[in-house]
Amino acid sequence: MAATSPSYTLGTTLSLPYDEAVAAVRQALADQGFGVLTEIDLRATLKAKLDVDVAPQVILGACRPPLAHAALQAEPSIAAVLPCNVVVREVAPGTVVVEAFDPAAMAALVDSDALDEVAAEARTRLTAAIEALSRA
Repeated sequence: MAATSPSYTLGTTLSLPYDEAVAAVRQALADQGFGVLTEIDLRATLKAKLDVDVAPQVILGACRPPLAHAALQAEPSIAAVLPCNVVVREVAPGTVVVEAFDPAAMAALVDSDALDEVAAEARTRLTAAIEALSRA
């Protein structure tokens, strides 16, 4: 089932337990050539820093090295928005939202045909990962 995403994200809603959804997202990203460079557990971080309880939520910093390299060649300062963030957020037991920052929104920050090409490929791959999750 597709989620209504803001204009700067690509997303879907899954009917899976949270831990299974995180594993499925990691696999879908890997199937598209992305590795996870960073992982931020927002629930644990906010509990530790603010002593607040929030639903399970993780930010996965996804990277496909050839795309990252091409983006940096086109625009070195684009490193400020790399890697591609993918969020897995439980919204109810057994219901998880998956959202990725849309590379087209990243490319819109800079006037560069070369970066537009890289963003288009990254968007195609992230969209394929999200669509694969929707079909699972």
